[in-house]
Amino acid sequence: MVEVTVTPQSSLADRPVQIRVRGLSPSQLVTLRAWLKDEHGERFQSRAFFRADGAGEVDPGLHAALGGSYSGVWPMGLFWFLQPDTLFRRLVKRDVAGSPFRVRLEVLDGLCLGVDPKEQPLASCEAERWFVGPGVQRVPVREGRVRGALFLPP
Repeated sequence: MVEVTVTPQSSLADRPVQIRVRGLSPSQLVTLRAWLKDEHGERFQSRAFFRADGAGEVDPGLHAALGGSYSGVWPMGLFWFLQPDTLFRRLVKRDVAGSPFRVRLEVLDGLCLGVDPKEQPLASCEAERWFVGPGVQRVPVREGRVRGALFLPP
């Protein structure tokens, strides 16, 4: 049985996570796909192609991506290379304190180039990427022409 995990499942957006796929056949070609929908419902996704090692595992922190959105060893590449399905859109988090980005990670058999969300994954999981830690206060700043936000730790 194929399994994909992200550790930790919930983390701050600037913290690294570990992605692992287990249960593949040795040397099996797979596509790892990450996608999310932003607060406006726009879809962003990335993909990378991997060949499983002798134990039937893939770890983007150890194994080089053979192509896709990036190539080489990039432990966080699936998160860093998210691209919009619609041209000229930017991935921006507006409600930084209220909710995380929920990134769906999927393992697909073979090299999958399409953008069809209906492709059946072998396994999937979800990662939460928060922009503000627990207990942090957001204080709006409006002083003269200065606009911003001050984030105070607990």
